[in-house]
Amino acid sequence: MLLRALAATGVVAASLTASPASAGTLPTPPDKIVIDVATVNGSGCPAGTAAVAVSADNTAFTVTYSSYLAQVGVGSKPTDFRKNCQLSLVVHVPQGFTYAIASADYRGFAHLEKGASGTQRANYYFQGQAQTAYQNHRFNGPADDNWQATDVVDVAALVYAPCGEQRNFNINTELRVGAGTSDTSRTTSFMTMDSTDGDINTVYHMAWKHCP
Repeated sequence: MLLRALAATGVVAASLTASPASAGTLPTPPDKIVIDVATVNGSGCPAGTAAVAVSADNTAFTVTYSSYLAQVGVGSKPTDFRKNCQLSLVVHVPQGFTYAIASADYRGFAHLEKGASGTQRANYYFQGQAQTAYQNHRFNGPADDNWQATDVVDVAALVYAPCGEQRNFNINTELRVGAGTSDTSRTTSFMTMDSTDGDINTVYHMAWKHCP
């Protein structure tokens, strides 16, 4: 059974995999957008392990990781319980448009022994602006299944990039695994963000509007 979690700001989402319904009423730029990775830092995304792809309709982009695993127990180092990644993205926006992140879908796999727990969390902000509060998703053991979590922002609460300015978009993500009452001398609990092909895919859905 798929493990699911949802964090919402100002809206309750009916589906974990869909963008906010109201985002579909917003304009979409006709020209292609380009996203470059400016910097990548963190124990969950060593150099060369993160890439960005933009959807053909300019409504989403996917960040793919090839190394993002937090664990406790047999075979783990003391620092392995927490892994994080800080991405700074340069979004080249077509003239006359600006954007905001309407929702973010996270997927992975969790093996959590009885008594153990895992947490996925993230926040988002534009360069020069205050960081938003973290959205947290907690999963409790015992569990041995794929997991999915979505952060959703109501259209009325969307924070758009300033028009006419180049501001990097920053994404901070984190995975944590807590041993709790599990026996770490005999078992291992872990949590990844990964897909069936072994990579880690996180989809960010974009909302657009015209600049004045």
